[in-house]
Amino acid sequence: MKIILFLFLISSLPINDAVQIQWREHRQLTWRDFKGKPDAGDSFVASTNSGMSFSFSYKVTGGKMTMDYEVECNFYPELSWYKPDLVTDYILKHEQTHFDISELYTRKLRKAMEETSFSNDPKEEVNKLYQKLESARQQLQIKYDFETDHSKNEPVEIQWRRFVAKELKKYERWKSE
Repeated sequence: MKIILFLFLISSLPINDAVQIQWREHRQLTWRDFKGKPDAGDSFVASTNSGMSFSFSYKVTGGKMTMDYEVECNFYPELSWYKPDLVTDYILKHEQTHFDISELYTRKLRKAMEETSFSNDPKEEVNKLYQKLESARQQLQIKYDFETDHSKNEPVEIQWRRFVAKELKKYERWKSE
């Protein structure tokens, strides 16, 4: 009986013990959640720092591998900021959509973990899977800001909000309890 136990934590952010708010379906961001200090020279009026955190452990017993994992979507208040005199509820919805995109990829990672058959030494496979989805998450965040011109293109902004809501619904089975 051979047992291997491995705990692995991956985060897209270099944050240890940071204050975080987990994504919840009925809990929308408010400006009070943004506690970071804006860079006076920055042309943006707000910035959301969110991402996926991921841990897993596995063991091999009698040649059979079993795995436990946890994937969470977090908003980091101390790294998120806004300029109070320049923001609106419309801008807050733009920032919420950034958080929702992170939740979408959190669900996609849960789905991929559930559906993937890993070897008895899955560390590298799990890391590659995470990196693939994290890269896609980051690219979608960039595309969202580019296409909406950081929320300035309102018709496109509305299309994006609908798209993200539809995708979240599509992956609803993999939302956190």
